[in-house]
Amino acid sequence: MDIRKINEDFAVVGQIGPDHVPAIADAGFRSVICNRPDSEDGAVPHDAVEEAVRAAGMEFRFLPVVSGAITPDDVTGMAKALADLPRPVLAYCRTGGRCMNLYGLAQQAAAG
Repeated sequence: MDIRKINEDFAVVGQIGPDHVPAIADAGFRSVICNRPDSEDGAVPHDAVEEAVRAAGMEFRFLPVVSGAITPDDVTGMAKALADLPRPVLAYCRTGGRCMNLYGLAQQAAAG
């Protein structure tokens, strides 16, 4: 698991599974966001990850985003999740790239 820290409050990672959750909690994350639709090839169903995340005492949000097709609603949803969730937050998708793009757009929207 290659967690890439963007700043003190936000990091991204590629696809995770329930077995990764203890290490995520041990790393100090308080929330997890899934930006990967369950319908993508190779995706671990988000509800399995969500169950493990909640059992570990963290918050979870499912904000599925189609790769290469981020919408204004996706950006709004991410901005709201980032404002509401306890930090630090770990977001995941297939590789982490979609999460980084979405985070950057949410930050622009919040600043603009």
